[in-house]
Amino acid sequence: MPGPYHPRYKRLFYGVTLWFLALIIVALLVAARQTVPPLWAMSAVGLIALMTPISMIVAWRAGEASGGSSMEYAMRELIDAVKRQTDEAGLSEAAKGIIHRKHERDILRKAIEQDIFDEDWDAAMVLVKELAERFGYRADAEEFRARIERARAQTLDRRVVEALAGLESHIRARQWTEAYAEAARIQRLFPDSHRIEGLRQRVDHERANYRKNLERRFLLTADSGRADEAMELLKELDMYLSPGEAAPFQEVARGVMGKMRENLGVRFKLAVQDHHWDDALIIGDQIVSQFPNTRMAQEVRELVPMLRDRASRSVRAG
Repeated sequence: MPGPYHPRYKRLFYGVTLWFLALIIVALLVAARQTVPPLWAMSAVGLIALMTPISMIVAWRAGEASGGSSMEYAMRELIDAVKRQTDEAGLSEAAKGIIHRKHERDILRKAIEQDIFDEDWDAAMVLVKELAERFGYRADAEEFRARIERARAQTLDRRVVEALAGLESHIRARQWTEAYAEAARIQRLFPDSHRIEGLRQRVDHERANYRKNLERRFLLTADSGRADEAMELLKELDMYLSPGEAAPFQEVARGVMGKMRENLGVRFKLAVQDHHWDDALIIGDQIVSQFPNTRMAQEVRELVPMLRDRASRSVRAG
Protein backbone atom coordinates (compact mmCIF):
# COMPACT_ATOMS: atom_id res chain seq x y z
CA MET A 1 0.00 0.00 0.00
CA PRO A 2 1.46 3.44 -0.89
CA GLY A 3 2.73 5.59 1.99
CA PRO A 4 1.45 9.04 2.89
CA TYR A 5 4.18 10.65 0.78
CA HIS A 6 3.20 8.79 -2.33
CA PRO A 7 2.69 11.17 -5.28
CA ARG A 8 -0.99 10.23 -5.34
CA TYR A 9 -1.65 11.77 -1.92
CA LYS A 10 0.60 14.70 -2.57
CA ARG A 11 -1.53 15.51 -5.58
CA LEU A 12 -4.66 15.25 -3.41
CA PHE A 13 -3.10 17.54 -0.82
CA TYR A 14 -2.15 20.10 -3.44
CA GLY A 15 -5.56 19.86 -5.05
CA VAL A 16 -7.35 20.62 -1.79
CA THR A 17 -5.03 23.56 -1.20
CA LEU A 18 -5.71 24.97 -4.64
CA TRP A 19 -9.45 24.45 -4.21
CA PHE A 20 -9.53 26.51 -1.01
CA LEU A 21 -7.48 29.22 -2.69
CA ALA A 22 -10.04 29.28 -5.50
CA LEU A 23 -12.81 29.74 -2.94
CA ILE A 24 -10.99 32.75 -1.52
CA ILE A 25 -10.69 34.27 -4.97
CA VAL A 26 -14.38 33.66 -5.72
CA ALA A 27 -15.41 35.28 -2.44
CA LEU A 28 -13.28 38.33 -3.21
CA LEU A 29 -14.76 38.62 -6.68
CA VAL A 30 -18.31 38.37 -5.28
CA ALA A 31 -17.53 41.12 -2.79
CA ALA A 32 -16.05 43.26 -5.53
CA ARG A 33 -19.18 42.92 -7.63
CA GLN A 34 -21.28 43.77 -4.54
CA THR A 35 -23.66 40.88 -5.12
CA VAL A 36 -23.65 40.33 -1.33
CA PRO A 37 -22.87 42.76 1.49
CA PRO A 38 -19.05 43.30 1.76
CA LEU A 39 -19.07 42.45 5.46
CA TRP A 40 -20.60 39.07 4.71
CA ALA A 41 -18.10 38.44 1.93
CA MET A 42 -15.13 39.31 4.17
CA SER A 43 -16.53 37.04 6.86
CA ALA A 44 -16.66 34.24 4.34
CA VAL A 45 -13.07 34.95 3.27
CA GLY A 46 -11.96 34.87 6.90
CA LEU A 47 -13.73 31.58 7.50
CA ILE A 48 -12.19 30.04 4.40
CA ALA A 49 -8.75 31.36 5.34
CA LEU A 50 -9.11 29.80 8.79
CA MET A 51 -10.34 26.47 7.45
CA THR A 52 -7.69 26.16 4.77
CA PRO A 53 -4.62 25.36 6.94
CA ILE A 54 -6.73 23.23 9.29
CA SER A 55 -8.11 21.21 6.39
CA MET A 56 -4.63 20.77 4.89
CA ILE A 57 -3.25 19.52 8.20
CA VAL A 58 -6.20 17.16 8.65
CA ALA A 59 -5.78 15.87 5.10
CA TRP A 60 -2.03 15.31 5.45
CA ARG A 61 -2.23 13.58 8.84
CA ALA A 62 -5.17 11.47 7.75
CA GLY A 63 -2.95 10.22 4.97
CA GLU A 64 -0.22 9.40 7.44
CA ALA A 65 -2.60 7.52 9.77
CA SER A 66 -4.74 5.58 7.32
CA GLY A 67 -2.50 4.95 4.42
CA GLY A 68 -4.62 6.61 1.79
CA SER A 69 -8.08 5.23 1.01
CA SER A 70 -9.92 6.37 4.18
CA MET A 71 -8.21 9.76 3.96
CA GLU A 72 -9.36 10.18 0.39
CA TYR A 73 -12.95 9.28 1.34
CA ALA A 74 -12.95 11.70 4.27
CA MET A 75 -11.59 14.49 2.11
CA ARG A 76 -14.25 13.90 -0.51
CA GLU A 77 -16.95 14.07 2.15
CA LEU A 78 -15.46 17.32 3.47
CA ILE A 79 -15.25 18.78 -0.03
CA ASP A 80 -18.86 17.83 -0.81
CA ALA A 81 -20.17 19.33 2.45
CA VAL A 82 -18.28 22.58 1.96
CA LYS A 83 -19.40 22.73 -1.66
CA ARG A 84 -23.05 22.33 -0.67
CA GLN A 85 -22.77 25.11 1.89
CA THR A 86 -20.97 27.30 -0.63
CA ASP A 87 -23.58 26.64 -3.30
CA GLU A 88 -26.38 27.75 -0.97
CA ALA A 89 -24.56 30.69 0.58
CA GLY A 90 -25.26 33.04 -2.29
CA LEU A 91 -28.88 31.93 -2.87
CA SER A 92 -31.92 33.96 -1.93
CA GLU A 93 -34.39 32.69 0.67
CA ALA A 94 -36.82 31.83 -2.12
CA ALA A 95 -34.20 29.72 -3.88
CA LYS A 96 -33.35 27.94 -0.64
CA GLY A 97 -37.05 27.30 -0.12
CA ILE A 98 -37.23 25.58 -3.51
CA ILE A 99 -34.24 23.38 -2.66
CA HIS A 100 -35.78 22.28 0.66
CA ARG A 101 -39.35 22.19 -0.63
CA LYS A 102 -39.78 18.41 -0.69
CA HIS A 103 -38.42 18.05 2.83
CA GLU A 104 -40.75 20.74 4.16
CA ARG A 105 -43.67 19.13 2.34
CA ASP A 106 -42.95 15.78 4.02
CA ILE A 107 -42.81 17.48 7.44
CA LEU A 108 -46.12 19.25 6.74
CA ARG A 109 -47.82 16.01 5.66
CA LYS A 110 -46.69 14.28 8.88
CA ALA A 111 -48.03 17.19 10.93
CA ILE A 112 -51.42 16.91 9.19
CA GLU A 113 -51.51 13.15 9.82
CA GLN A 114 -50.83 13.78 13.52
CA ASP A 115 -53.62 16.37 13.75
CA ILE A 116 -56.04 13.90 12.13
CA PHE A 117 -55.00 11.23 14.64
CA ASP A 118 -55.50 13.73 17.49
CA GLU A 119 -58.91 14.75 16.05
CA ASP A 120 -57.74 18.37 15.92
CA TRP A 121 -59.68 19.14 12.75
CA ASP A 122 -59.25 22.92 12.72
CA ALA A 123 -55.47 22.71 13.08
CA ALA A 124 -55.35 20.09 10.33
CA MET A 125 -57.34 22.34 7.97
CA VAL A 126 -54.94 25.24 8.58
CA LEU A 127 -52.00 23.04 7.57
CA VAL A 128 -53.89 21.74 4.53
CA LYS A 129 -54.41 25.32 3.38
CA GLU A 130 -50.68 25.91 3.84
CA LEU A 131 -49.90 22.79 1.78
CA ALA A 132 -52.07 24.04 -1.08
CA GLU A 133 -51.29 27.75 -1.12
CA ARG A 134 -47.65 27.91 -0.05
CA PHE A 135 -46.30 24.73 -1.61
CA GLY A 136 -48.81 24.32 -4.44
CA TYR A 137 -49.70 20.68 -3.72
CA ARG A 138 -53.40 21.20 -4.34
CA ALA A 139 -54.16 17.57 -5.20
CA ASP A 140 -52.60 16.43 -1.90
CA ALA A 141 -54.52 19.17 -0.07
CA GLU A 142 -57.85 18.05 -1.55
CA GLU A 143 -57.14 14.45 -0.57
CA PHE A 144 -56.43 15.56 2.98
CA ARG A 145 -59.57 17.72 3.07
CA ALA A 146 -61.71 14.74 2.06
CA ARG A 147 -60.07 12.56 4.74
CA ILE A 148 -60.55 15.21 7.40
CA GLU A 149 -64.22 15.72 6.52
CA ARG A 150 -64.88 11.97 6.60
CA ALA A 151 -63.06 11.53 9.91
CA ARG A 152 -64.78 14.57 11.40
CA ALA A 153 -68.22 13.31 10.33
CA GLN A 154 -67.57 9.80 11.66
CA THR A 155 -66.29 11.12 14.99
CA LEU A 156 -69.20 13.55 15.30
CA ASP A 157 -71.72 10.80 14.56
CA ARG A 158 -70.13 8.50 17.15
CA ARG A 159 -70.27 11.20 19.81
CA VAL A 160 -73.90 11.99 19.00
CA VAL A 161 -74.84 8.30 19.28
CA GLU A 162 -73.08 8.08 22.65
CA ALA A 163 -74.89 11.20 23.90
CA LEU A 164 -78.26 9.85 22.71
CA ALA A 165 -77.61 6.61 24.58
CA GLY A 166 -77.23 8.67 27.77
CA LEU A 167 -80.52 10.42 27.02
CA GLU A 168 -82.27 7.08 26.53
CA SER A 169 -81.02 5.88 29.91
CA HIS A 170 -82.65 8.91 31.58
CA ILE A 171 -85.92 8.24 29.74
CA ARG A 172 -85.96 4.57 30.76
CA ALA A 173 -85.33 5.58 34.37
CA ARG A 174 -88.21 8.15 34.17
CA GLN A 175 -85.73 10.90 35.10
CA TRP A 176 -87.55 13.57 33.15
CA THR A 177 -85.70 16.61 34.54
CA GLU A 178 -82.35 15.05 33.64
CA ALA A 179 -83.70 13.97 30.24
CA TYR A 180 -84.77 17.52 29.33
CA ALA A 181 -81.39 18.89 30.44
CA GLU A 182 -79.52 16.25 28.43
CA ALA A 183 -81.60 16.93 25.32
CA ALA A 184 -80.76 20.64 25.55
CA ARG A 185 -77.05 19.87 26.04
CA ILE A 186 -76.94 17.58 23.01
CA GLN A 187 -78.62 20.22 20.84
CA ARG A 188 -76.05 22.81 21.92
CA LEU A 189 -73.09 20.51 21.28
CA PHE A 190 -74.19 19.02 17.96
CA PRO A 191 -76.44 21.58 16.23
CA ASP A 192 -75.61 20.27 12.73
CA SER A 193 -76.40 16.60 13.33
CA HIS A 194 -79.56 15.20 11.74
CA ARG A 195 -79.93 12.80 14.68
CA ILE A 196 -80.88 15.49 17.19
CA GLU A 197 -83.99 16.80 15.46
CA GLY A 198 -86.97 16.98 17.81
CA LEU A 199 -85.16 15.75 20.92
CA ARG A 200 -87.30 17.76 23.36
CA GLN A 201 -90.45 16.60 21.58
CA ARG A 202 -89.24 13.02 21.97
CA VAL A 203 -88.88 13.50 25.73
CA ASP A 204 -92.36 15.11 25.82
CA HIS A 205 -93.79 12.15 23.91
CA GLU A 206 -92.21 9.54 26.18
CA ARG A 207 -93.32 11.39 29.31
CA ALA A 208 -96.91 11.69 28.03
CA ASN A 209 -97.03 7.99 27.14
CA TYR A 210 -95.77 7.00 30.58
CA ARG A 211 -98.36 9.21 32.26
CA LYS A 212 -101.17 7.60 30.21
CA ASN A 213 -99.88 4.18 31.22
CA LEU A 214 -99.91 5.23 34.88
CA GLU A 215 -103.50 6.47 34.61
CA ARG A 216 -104.64 3.22 33.04
CA ARG A 217 -102.87 1.05 35.63
CA PHE A 218 -104.27 3.15 38.49
CA LEU A 219 -107.83 2.84 37.28
CA LEU A 220 -107.50 -0.91 36.71
CA THR A 221 -106.01 -1.60 40.15
CA ALA A 222 -108.54 0.65 41.87
CA ASP A 223 -111.41 -1.11 40.08
CA SER A 224 -110.08 -4.52 41.11
CA GLY A 225 -109.91 -3.47 44.76
CA ARG A 226 -106.14 -3.62 45.10
CA ALA A 227 -106.04 -0.53 47.24
CA ASP A 228 -102.39 -0.70 48.30
CA GLU A 229 -101.12 -0.98 44.72
CA ALA A 230 -103.54 1.67 43.53
CA MET A 231 -102.34 4.02 46.27
CA GLU A 232 -98.72 3.65 45.18
CA LEU A 233 -99.68 4.37 41.59
CA LEU A 234 -101.71 7.36 42.72
CA LYS A 235 -98.70 8.84 44.49
CA GLU A 236 -96.60 8.53 41.35
CA LEU A 237 -99.38 9.80 39.12
CA ASP A 238 -99.78 12.88 41.30
CA MET A 239 -96.37 14.13 40.10
CA TYR A 240 -97.61 14.23 36.49
CA LEU A 241 -100.98 15.92 37.00
CA SER A 242 -101.86 19.57 37.39
CA PRO A 243 -104.85 20.38 39.66
CA GLY A 244 -107.09 20.60 36.61
CA GLU A 245 -105.86 17.30 35.19
CA ALA A 246 -106.29 15.56 38.55
CA ALA A 247 -109.99 16.46 38.82
CA PRO A 248 -111.29 13.41 36.89
CA PHE A 249 -109.39 11.08 39.22
CA GLN A 250 -110.46 12.66 42.51
CA GLU A 251 -113.52 10.47 43.03
CA VAL A 252 -111.58 7.30 42.26
CA ALA A 253 -108.75 8.52 44.47
CA ARG A 254 -111.12 9.12 47.38
CA GLY A 255 -112.49 5.61 46.97
CA VAL A 256 -108.96 4.15 46.87
CA MET A 257 -107.90 6.12 49.93
CA GLY A 258 -111.04 5.11 51.82
CA LYS A 259 -110.49 1.48 50.92
CA MET A 260 -106.85 1.64 51.91
CA ARG A 261 -107.73 3.33 55.22
CA GLU A 262 -110.18 0.54 55.95
CA ASN A 263 -107.59 -2.10 55.06
CA LEU A 264 -105.01 -0.49 57.32
CA GLY A 265 -107.54 -0.26 60.13
CA VAL A 266 -108.36 -3.95 59.84
CA ARG A 267 -104.70 -4.96 59.72
CA PHE A 268 -103.93 -2.77 62.74
CA LYS A 269 -106.71 -4.33 64.82
CA LEU A 270 -105.65 -7.86 63.91
CA ALA A 271 -102.02 -7.13 64.83
CA VAL A 272 -103.11 -5.80 68.24
CA GLN A 273 -105.43 -8.75 68.86
CA ASP A 274 -102.68 -11.23 67.93
CA HIS A 275 -100.16 -9.39 70.15
CA HIS A 276 -97.93 -8.65 67.14
CA TRP A 277 -96.79 -5.39 68.70
CA ASP A 278 -94.03 -4.58 66.21
CA ASP A 279 -96.37 -5.09 63.26
CA ALA A 280 -99.01 -2.96 64.98
CA LEU A 281 -96.49 -0.13 65.43
CA ILE A 282 -95.50 -0.27 61.74
CA ILE A 283 -99.11 -0.24 60.53
CA GLY A 284 -99.95 2.49 63.02
CA ASP A 285 -97.17 4.69 61.60
CA GLN A 286 -98.66 4.22 58.12
CA ILE A 287 -102.10 5.27 59.33
CA VAL A 288 -100.77 8.40 61.06
CA SER A 289 -98.56 9.47 58.13
CA GLN A 290 -101.07 8.82 55.34
CA PHE A 291 -104.29 9.83 57.11
CA PRO A 292 -103.14 12.29 59.81
CA ASN A 293 -106.46 14.13 60.24
CA THR A 294 -108.73 11.13 60.64
CA ARG A 295 -110.30 9.76 63.82
CA MET A 296 -108.45 6.50 63.20
CA ALA A 297 -105.10 8.32 63.29
CA GLN A 298 -106.02 9.96 66.59
CA GLU A 299 -106.93 6.59 68.11
CA VAL A 300 -103.62 5.11 66.92
CA ARG A 301 -101.67 7.97 68.49
CA GLU A 302 -103.33 7.24 71.84
CA LEU A 303 -102.38 3.54 71.60
CA VAL A 304 -98.73 4.04 70.51
CA PRO A 305 -97.26 4.38 74.08
CA MET A 306 -98.94 1.16 75.15
CA LEU A 307 -97.82 -0.65 71.98
CA ARG A 308 -94.22 0.41 72.53
CA ASP A 309 -94.31 -0.75 76.14
CA ARG A 310 -95.70 -4.14 75.11
CA ALA A 311 -93.14 -4.48 72.32
CA SER A 312 -90.22 -3.75 74.71
CA ARG A 313 -91.57 -6.26 77.27
CA SER A 314 -91.86 -8.87 74.54
CA VAL A 315 -88.23 -8.33 73.58
CA ARG A 316 -87.06 -8.67 77.22
CA ALA A 317 -89.17 -11.76 77.75
CA GLY A 318 -87.80 -13.33 74.61
